[in-house]
Amino acid sequence: MSALSRLRTHRAALPFILVTAVLDIVAMGIIIPVLPGLIEDFVGSNARAGVINGLFVALWAGMQFVCSPIIGSLSDQYGRRPVILISCAGLAMDYVLMAVAPDLWWLALGRIIAGITSSSFTTIYAYMADITEPAKRARAYGLIGAAFSGGFVLGPVLGGFLGEFGPRVPFWFAAGLSGLAFLYGLLVLPESLPPDRRMRFNWARANPVGALILLRRHTELSGLAVVNFLLYFAHHVFSAVFVLYAALRYGWGPGEVGLLLALVGVLDMVVQGVLVGPVVKRFGDRATMVFGLFGGTAGIAAMGWAPDGLWFILAMLPNALWGLAMPTLQALMTRRVGEDEQGQLQGANMSVASIAGVLSPLFFGWVYSISAGEGAPVPHPGLAFFLAAAVLLLAALIGWRVGRRAEREENVTV
Repeated sequence: MSALSRLRTHRAALPFILVTAVLDIVAMGIIIPVLPGLIEDFVGSNARAGVINGLFVALWAGMQFVCSPIIGSLSDQYGRRPVILISCAGLAMDYVLMAVAPDLWWLALGRIIAGITSSSFTTIYAYMADITEPAKRARAYGLIGAAFSGGFVLGPVLGGFLGEFGPRVPFWFAAGLSGLAFLYGLLVLPESLPPDRRMRFNWARANPVGALILLRRHTELSGLAVVNFLLYFAHHVFSAVFVLYAALRYGWGPGEVGLLLALVGVLDMVVQGVLVGPVVKRFGDRATMVFGLFGGTAGIAAMGWAPDGLWFILAMLPNALWGLAMPTLQALMTRRVGEDEQGQLQGANMSVASIAGVLSPLFFGWVYSISAGEGAPVPHPGLAFFLAAAVLLLAALIGWRVGRRAEREENVTV
């Protein structure tokens, strides 16, 4: 793609990608404050709901592990547009399914379908790689992260508000938003991947194991993939236990949880949408990534210690620096594969994230079950947050080491 055509596509496509990301994440965020409570209604126990919710998150991530490389490779052959549109339509139907779910089995099926359809997030990142020059991708990925954060500003607030009218109302609203994203994309979205840059689909690349082989191509790429795994592993402490933890320790209901998640979204939107570009320009991708990981480590450890809700809210400030890590990590990785492999790389990255998404919620759900409530073997419900902080600290140390080698390799190449 020539520089002029890339610029024209960028101008036409960037607003769509950002709006679609916002709509999708708003739809996902809407159900966050109410899904664990709905599970607790079915099982009748806060601690057991933590285990079941962790299992549901693992089911979602497991389907992403299987489907992300397939979807990424399909987008490399057929283009990004059809994959994104099918995903939006599939999510709309899935939220309807969960809205009418009569028992846990239906909810489980809904999480499986959601894992398949939301695997197209890999395509959004590949789309951005198509239309953005390599040197500017950290900022571009920061914009996507800011769009996701914007969705989390609105989504949980809406979910908490709508949840006051019933635990199933947010699911219907989420279905409407995903349907709106589909219609918007159908009318507006241009294709970003021209035919001469497409790669034929084959199962050797599209299966999860085959996709992960790409990450072994360079030592630095595989090392950065380990950082990616640890980052996602730590992050899933929130999806696994946060809502239940907040209710148990601070007495927060759906409304308070929704407002807090909205504040998280605002902070993350500022960090990724405003700070990433200037900080990367001043310090570079590696230093920015490592600083973000250290900030997240401090914040999440403080959350596990926080004796009351105010201290938990204050801990969100250093934790927000975590938002510097993901776009810079993505930028470092995209510079190590060809332009025709961006979809495969994003599929492989999502597979790594999905492995973390399978293991982490099961682990943190179990940790929460043995540390929460009366008579808990380890009587401290913040234990899951302390362990997540340790994982993130390890990611920071590995990222510092591997990123330094990657920068040396780039300097030699130049």
